[in-house]
Amino acid sequence: MQEHQETAAPLPADGDAILKLAARSMFDTLAQTAMGMLVVDRSHRIVWISEGYKRFLPALGHEESDFVGRRVEEVVPNTLMAQVIDSGQPILVDLLTNQAGTFLVSRLPLRNDAGEVIGAMGMVLLDHPETTMQPLIAKFSRLQRELDDARQQLAAQRRPKHTVASFIGASPVAMEVKRQARRVAQTDSTVLLLGETGTGKELLAHAIHAASARAARPFVGVNIAAVPDTLLEAEFFGVAAGAYTGADRKGRDGKFKLADGGTLFLDEIGDMPLALQAKLLRVLQEQEVEPLGSNQVQRVDVRIIAATSCDLPAMVDAGSFRADLYYRLNVLPIRLPALRERMADLEALVEALADDIARRSGLPHKGLNADALELLARHAWPGNIRELRNVLEQATLMTDDLVLTVAHFAPLLPASVRAVAAAAVSVPPVPIAPPAEEPAEAPPAASSAFTPLPQAIAELEARAIRDALAATGGNKLAASRLLGISRATLYEKLPLLKA
Repeated sequence: MQEHQETAAPLPADGDAILKLAARSMFDTLAQTAMGMLVVDRSHRIVWISEGYKRFLPALGHEESDFVGRRVEEVVPNTLMAQVIDSGQPILVDLLTNQAGTFLVSRLPLRNDAGEVIGAMGMVLLDHPETTMQPLIAKFSRLQRELDDARQQLAAQRRPKHTVASFIGASPVAMEVKRQARRVAQTDSTVLLLGETGTGKELLAHAIHAASARAARPFVGVNIAAVPDTLLEAEFFGVAAGAYTGADRKGRDGKFKLADGGTLFLDEIGDMPLALQAKLLRVLQEQEVEPLGSNQVQRVDVRIIAATSCDLPAMVDAGSFRADLYYRLNVLPIRLPALRERMADLEALVEALADDIARRSGLPHKGLNADALELLARHAWPGNIRELRNVLEQATLMTDDLVLTVAHFAPLLPASVRAVAAAAVSVPPVPIAPPAEEPAEAPPAASSAFTPLPQAIAELEARAIRDALAATGGNKLAASRLLGISRATLYEKLPLLKA
């Protein structure tokens, strides 16, 4: 019996050869089926284009001879081929728009046997997708518009709302605050704003940021008193993806990360829990944050402006505020005066607030007569400018009168101030006797027969200002409008009345 002898199966073809054949076949298929295709090398230079791609060249303003060999970003506007080469990441589906039209394109990196990127291949899958893929393009356009709108709104929200000039007042204490604000704005050191509630600490924080080299970067504010203690750490330092049940799948950046490169305003810093004060101190010292649930440290570049109405030294003595954190915050302190300490600014503040109330409410601007201003000056204003605005807004909205008087404000002020107002209304004004005539002087000598022109102009301006103030009951804004000059110009000329 003849022994059966098995024969070995033929060896398979070389695997590398098959892969190369498959790659070549795929390349040829794509070159034939795609509407156009080009290949660029590691240096971004175009090394080959398909026959289909050549029909786009006239619209791009090129011929094949001056197209192949050029850097792709020089001849194809808005292309992302360079990004694919530099990153090694494909862009499978994208829209490309330039003077040749709008195209649905795909871009793939090309690698050698060692896995190094040696170039990229771009394919035009579809031209005029706005007609053939109208629903998809419409959705893409809508999402793009919404994204642009969201970016603009976010940028507007983080743009500084105030400048140093927004801190109204020309009294010595107000001018000193503005001088200090401009000075500290030129540094990156931590600023601590001290003052009673309603004195304008947040406004000044915006102003310092706007005057600093960080003005183009974000201004991010957080009111510590308004955030529950259990959420403060996440609010400040962010949350890593999946840090806890219910956490955002992608994680969430904290205020420090959002303010990177800009300014972080910590309002009511005195309300920060002791447990979090140590972590805040570390961030201030190291400029590093560690998101909740993460073991990775993130570098940040943030300028801190803190504010409080509390007595921090007393809190340090009582053990409710860390001494080391206080010293770290109290680098450049600025104390904002209470309104009762700068009553010379009352009229200017009233005018600025009245303008803002009119703009926001859509009502006409309403001025105050001299008696109303005098009444407001008698109040101690424990709520400072915030309280002043509240009273002005109530008085403005509760009447159609264009000039606010004592009667409009008396019900809105404490009993002690109302008593003064009632007395002022009940007692008739005492007539002021005209000044006694002075004896006539001897006729001037011929050499002084004429008043010097500057003196005559000053006397004429003084008389016009007196008449305007008398006609408006002492309201300087109304007087300036009557005279046809700005309120600032009127204030400059008031010393003429004392000359």
